[in-house]
Amino acid sequence: MKTIKLLSLVAILALTFSCSSDDVNPLPVNEEELITTVKIVLTNSTNLSESVTLTYTDLDGDGPDAPVIINGNFNANTNYTGTVQFLNETETPADDITLEVKDEDDEHQVFYSFSNALNITATATDVDVNNNPLGLEFNFNTGAVSSGTFTLVLKHEPAKPNTGILDAGGETDVEVTFSVSVI
Repeated sequence: MKTIKLLSLVAILALTFSCSSDDVNPLPVNEEELITTVKIVLTNSTNLSESVTLTYTDLDGDGPDAPVIINGNFNANTNYTGTVQFLNETETPADDITLEVKDEDDEHQVFYSFSNALNITATATDVDVNNNPLGLEFNFNTGAVSSGTFTLVLKHEPAKPNTGILDAGGETDVEVTFSVSVI
């Protein structure tokens, strides 16, 4: 009888230690941040009181509600300085994801592109820790009167250096498109 009790105790102990909880050593979770809002502020370099703000807000993500987009018009043949801000506005107060992008600047890059009919160029003016373009700050130069689309893409872990979005790779954290005009 003593042997049976001893074997039972050993079996119970074996089951107890072999079925340990997953909570003992949980793996860290690196979740992507939720970006609900992209805000771009462009300030006329020669008239600092003139600025244009473009916003893209999509609080329900892939839900049924369409995003709210505020487009803009720009003066022809003008240089603007631009900044971009990424927010999660499902939280109160809103979580500024831009701070994480700055902290992890070597793992992010903002790209700007324009439809062929649009006479605008954009060039990043800030760099990451390795002196590669980051794109949270940029020059935005308009040419002759035109209209079209302006697209911003935030990439996570792009190949750096790169020659643009086509060879950057990485994952897209957010991509937004605005209708803009040069007047």
